[in-house]
Amino acid sequence: MTGQRMRLTTLALTMLLPSAGTSIANVALPTLALEFGASSQDVQWVVIAYLLATTTIIVAAGRLGDMLGRRRILLIGIALFGVASVAATLAPSLWPLVAARAAQGLGAAIMMALAVAAVGDLVPKERAGAAMGLLGSVSAVGTALGPSLGGALIALSGWQAVFACLAILALATLVLGLLVFPRDRHAGHAPVELDIPGIGTLAVSLGAYALVTTLEVDLLGALLMAAVALAAMGAFVLIERSAISPLVQLGELRDRALSAGLVAIGLISIILMSTLMVGPFYLAQVLSLDPFATGLVMSVGPAVAALTGVPAGRLVDRIGGGSVAFIGLGGVIAGTALMALLPAAAGVSGYVVALSSITAGYALFQAANNTSVMAGTAGNRRGAISGLLALARNLGLITGASVMGAIFAGTSQLKIASLPAGAEAGMRLTFLVATLIALAATMVTLWGTRQPVDLTPRS
Repeated sequence: MTGQRMRLTTLALTMLLPSAGTSIANVALPTLALEFGASSQDVQWVVIAYLLATTTIIVAAGRLGDMLGRRRILLIGIALFGVASVAATLAPSLWPLVAARAAQGLGAAIMMALAVAAVGDLVPKERAGAAMGLLGSVSAVGTALGPSLGGALIALSGWQAVFACLAILALATLVLGLLVFPRDRHAGHAPVELDIPGIGTLAVSLGAYALVTTLEVDLLGALLMAAVALAAMGAFVLIERSAISPLVQLGELRDRALSAGLVAIGLISIILMSTLMVGPFYLAQVLSLDPFATGLVMSVGPAVAALTGVPAGRLVDRIGGGSVAFIGLGGVIAGTALMALLPAAAGVSGYVVALSSITAGYALFQAANNTSVMAGTAGNRRGAISGLLALARNLGLITGASVMGAIFAGTSQLKIASLPAGAEAGMRLTFLVATLIALAATMVTLWGTRQPVDLTPRS
């Protein structure tokens, strides 16, 4: 049991690093702009480079783990993250730092894809839900801890301390992984046929989509990048149909449980990002909270998700993923509806209640959905499917940041009958849309749990 706990602890650290790496650098952006004499647009590439690298390579990272051994590739990913963190610490100017962050994102993609896939290798099936819940909790802790830890490190020792801290954590995780992860059983014996054209076209498509949703570009630029994303995705589908060893087996997506799980986690992630994008503006502009109080209220969401994750996983093991998924979706629907109404009536306490319902529901749904999807996956495809789950979540977060942020900003400037002007109207309409998205995710999940009717004539 002690050995299993050590493996789970190490696996949890591999989820903590990429989630902390996502949020810890944001707080350093103003300092970096002053340090390097860079514009705010240029310094944003410290975040964008990490996001692009993580999003574009995550499915390929999972597939590579299936072919070469998940332990081997996971350890390489941890090492890459650590080396890139050292390079970021020593970066003499902005663009070498951006390059180091891109390399850090590649390591993060490997860890995100293979940590979930490794659960099947390290944990008995009857305890898989608890392990998935733990990983979800740790991911939430990393996201919540990043800004506060980053701010403290910058105040104590400068921006370099942010990346030095990540390097130290990566070294500790790598040493533990070398000691406790079991060796891959048959890694390296079969010839590796890597789908390079598929990886390339998928990376171009995802990269163009990520850019169009994260950069401030004019309409023509946005349309061009959207066209590139669609064209590359079309080319990817054509390549995968004829590839000898495809990156994504398109036939797998005909499985209702898998396709529904991917779509649903993407939709729910849009809602989660809405709380992170819209919340600070509403709390500051409407509820008149100062930055410290705003940060304190915002931290409630990740804290609730972290506390819910492990119990959610245990509940999945006890009553099954399907039931827990619908309980979680119910919490998200209730939370988004309350978020549209309750803060206006009850202020901060109403906001906290609504946020807690959304994030607890998200944690329940994520643990149930990931467990159900991975339970039906063959051992030699766990990495690829785990990569698809992580990709769906990332795309949901990216879409939420762009689309829901735009809805809030746009409706805040409109005068709508029966609604108060400004951020209050933006808040209500944004979370009305979020409620509709949550209902859509519920319908998709319900569709995924239903078995198609066999219409083949019986003899």
